[in-house]
Amino acid sequence: MSEIPGDLKFLSSHEWARLEDDGTVTVGISDHAQDLLGDIVFIELPEVGKEVEAEGDAAIVESVKAASDVYTPISGEIIEVNSALEEQPETVNGSPYDDGWFFKVKPINVDEMSDLLSPEEYSEVCED
Repeated sequence: MSEIPGDLKFLSSHEWARLEDDGTVTVGISDHAQDLLGDIVFIELPEVGKEVEAEGDAAIVESVKAASDVYTPISGEIIEVNSALEEQPETVNGSPYDDGWFFKVKPINVDEMSDLLSPEEYSEVCED
């Protein structure tokens, strides 16, 4: 089982969300997800300024095994994307919780974070 940072919240579809000190939310995919996908070869990031709804698709990640939608855990506006992933998508394989983040959202309602899975709950999802 991969390590799951305690400061994150999760969707059962394997996206993580980190509430930052400035009130924004950073989003990526979990270590478990990148492991299932295998070598990541392409990432299509959302446009800055795009409005997203919780659990709506926001990005696409392609690996040698499959292409998958990446959903946003929280509603709001995309305010930043990790453009480094366009040139080096494999960063997600090596650093899914740090350098491999996908995008940042300015949330409409930060209370939506309480609807997400805790690290312990997410760990149970990964075991199934």
